[in-house]
Amino acid sequence: MADRSARILLVDDEQSIQTLLSYPLRKEGYDVVQATDGRQALDRFDEQAFDLVVLDLMLPKVDGLEVCRRLRNRSSVPIIILTAKSEEIDKVVGLELGADDYITKPFDLEEFLARVQAVLRRARPPVEQLVLGRVVIDFRAQTATRAGYTLHLTHREFELAEYLAERQERVVHRNELLREVWGYLEVPSTRSVDHAIARLRKKIEPDPHHPRFIHTVHGDGYCLTPAGASGVFPGDPE
Repeated sequence: MADRSARILLVDDEQSIQTLLSYPLRKEGYDVVQATDGRQALDRFDEQAFDLVVLDLMLPKVDGLEVCRRLRNRSSVPIIILTAKSEEIDKVVGLELGADDYITKPFDLEEFLARVQAVLRRARPPVEQLVLGRVVIDFRAQTATRAGYTLHLTHREFELAEYLAERQERVVHRNELLREVWGYLEVPSTRSVDHAIARLRKKIEPDPHHPRFIHTVHGDGYCLTPAGASGVFPGDPE
């Protein structure tokens, strides 16, 4: 199953292509950020984290091949390049520079969405185990321990921890969690996420009131940092 909450940087100087692609991507649940030239694309990339870049080759200011080269020098983010039939050589060069896939214009929207899902799936393999200090959560076995002692996590707490683990070091918004973990189609006004995070912190954090691993990003959501620190939990054997 593809990650429908991924953030995609869509880079194309043609408004018609921006409209054509951004609408179905957003309809599928992706967060789409647009850029209309190469310089703007590089600026957008520096401003926030992206899970995928869809990159047209024919761009003003900084061409697509140069954008691809600069992105690959600083990141392993997946890149899908958009090419015209007349740009076969550029397509090959783009792949040599590290692009993950290419789509030739004109293209079928269903094929485009399938390529996006496939690239995202390859780029984000499932997390099988999460280690937070003395806490070890095994998502495949659905078990959790702290310093060797069993931790009792609910099914929802396993789902929540796994979702955050797959997006570690990145801010995950409350509404995203309500859609993807709780399964709401329409996001309600509820504190369910905050209450669930509080319960999970009590089980995995050395000090739930001063969390080392699950951090609140005020006004946005939560961010998991597995390398936060290992600590001694009250009651743990030394």
